[in-house]
Amino acid sequence: MADAPPDGAVLPPPRPLDAVDQDILKILQADGRASVRSVAERVHVSRANAYARINRLVEDGVIRGFGARVDHERAGHGTSAYITLKIVQNTWRTVREQLRQLPGASHIALVGGDFDVLLLVHTPDNRALRELVLTRLQAIPEVLSTRTLLVFEEEDLEPDG
Repeated sequence: MADAPPDGAVLPPPRPLDAVDQDILKILQADGRASVRSVAERVHVSRANAYARINRLVEDGVIRGFGARVDHERAGHGTSAYITLKIVQNTWRTVREQLRQLPGASHIALVGGDFDVLLLVHTPDNRALRELVLTRLQAIPEVLSTRTLLVFEEEDLEPDG
């Protein structure tokens, strides 16, 4: 079950999304800067309807925010790695808060399987990655072990648009 939003707001229960909502999501995933007017034209609804739908998607927590897709290498973070962690049972929330503070942490997931947490990090180089793993991660008392999977090449999958 998902945690409540960080600001403490209570989200309404999920509502089914119709085809127009799905199309709006695809457009905004491909271009978060798309104007309401262009979204409305592309999904064949009025601007008022598109505006209301986008607002509802935001208020319902379907759209969590708008942001830029970053080329990490060009932004000075040429080393990426997935790090698996085994943690002390029932310490997920504590560990998650500490992982959020790590420089370069990009994605954190509680998973089932041979390990408990999957962490994606982007660092300037291998030395910074080594420092992050050996000094920062392994210093967290609830972290029992780590395994680092160096990323040789990556590609963000773009939504069909």
